[in-house]
Parts: sequence; structure tokens; C-alpha cells
Amino acid sequence: MKEDLWQQFGAAIDMLDRAIAACPDEVWSDPTRKPEWPTNDVVGFWYLVYHTLFWLDYYLSDDQEGFRPPAPFTLEEMDPAGLLPERPYSKEELRAYLEHVRRKCRAVIDALDDAANLRKASTRPGLSAVGLLLYNMRHVQHHTAQLNLILRQKIGSAPEWVSRASVPLRDAPR
Repeated sequence: MKEDLWQQFGAAIDMLDRAIAACPDEVWSDPTRKPEWPTNDVVGFWYLVYHTLFWLDYYLSDDQEGFRPPAPFTLEEMDPAGLLPERPYSKEELRAYLEHVRRKCRAVIDALDDAANLRKASTRPGLSAVGLLLYNMRHVQHHTAQLNLILRQKIGSAPEWVSRASVPLRDAPR
């Protein structure tokens, strides 16, 4: 089951990675290309990527009270006022963040070692550990679909479907 869960979650992360790679520079920071955002702020492609990665990282964390994203990212994403980062993050910064959360996701899924652990409560009320993983995967898929829509509208194409993760759950033994 862990391998199946990783193959699908990893595929969702791979699709996000492909959307980032496919985005031309002129679309990356273009604030006119956005889906409707709850705060009605004008945000660009880069921000949807950042938002997706930040919450993916947060929900993969055991200690959400002590959660800190890697530099240069901050906790401003959690501010109820809807603060946006001071500057657009680059593709390189966000792809490095994506690799960080890919490794973290693999480790979290690999740590699901028995039925009791699969059913244990998560840090989000009402969800088991697996329920939180599925919730998190759906969030990644939701925003990746928005990013692909922006790409189709702006450049006429979007990355192809990914059916399985590009990397295995565990590294091959040496």
C-alpha cells in the first residue's frame, strides 16, 4: 500500500514539477494570469507554485507548531491577512523547494510501517495520517490543474499526464 500511495502522490508532485518547467519566463511573474483567489489579490503563476509547496511541506510536518520552511521562505503564507512574499520566487528556488518536499513526502510515506500507524490521528483534526496525505495530494492536484489551465490559456499547451512517480519510494540498495 505504501508503494501505491507514493506512486500516486509522487506523480502529483511530478506533474507540479512539469508545470513549473513548462512555464515561460514571461508567464512566471505575470499577475494577470491567475485563477480567482479568495483574497482577490493579484497573484502570478509563481505564487500558486509557492502556495502549493508551502502547504505540502506544512502538512507533511510532524510538528506543525514548530514548522519552519527552508530558507528563503518564511511563515508569511500563514498570516491571516493574506500577506504575499516581498518578491516573486524564482523557478530555481521553487524547484529546490519541490525537491525538499518530494524527499520529505517519500520519508513520511515510507515511515507508515503498520496498520496502527496508518490509522493514527494526524495533526489536522478529523483526519488519519493517511487521510491527511490524501488531503494534501488533492491540494497539490487542485493547484497543478490551475497552473496547467494558465499554461493552456497563455501558451496553448500544458505538460502531459503522469501516471506514476518518477522516483521509487525507496532508493535501490547499494
